[in-house]
Amino acid sequence: MAEGKIRMAMAVSEYNYDVTMMMLERARAHAEFLGCEVKYIVKVPGVYDLPFALKKLLKRKDVDGAVALGAVIEGETDHDEVVMQHAARKIIDISLEADKPIGLGVTGPGMNRGQAQARIENAKTAVEAVVKLIRNTQGI
Repeated sequence: MAEGKIRMAMAVSEYNYDVTMMMLERARAHAEFLGCEVKYIVKVPGVYDLPFALKKLLKRKDVDGAVALGAVIEGETDHDEVVMQHAARKIIDISLEADKPIGLGVTGPGMNRGQAQARIENAKTAVEAVVKLIRNTQGI
């Protein structure tokens, strides 16, 4: 960490843009409120694509942790469940491999659009998770 300030990156899915860009706005504002420096924001096509960007971001020496943002809305098939399960699993694998936290700010699966909009504020929780993990594990 540079001078005690947590340096954060954010990766956000462009799919369901109306929801995810509001999530990004909330996450960025909350990170700054908590005294973090948002170094990078990377937009990816969908939630399934988040791990690729997160892996690259966490390799950077000027990034202490990252936040993954997206909304997986239910469709007519089980595709939303497959996307969410695989993305979440890979995201934690990348976090452990890099030894840096990733806050999971991806909502779903099984949500409709209204439920996704009602969960936009959950993006702030992902930021808080990264900050707490970094602060509470320093020196371990």
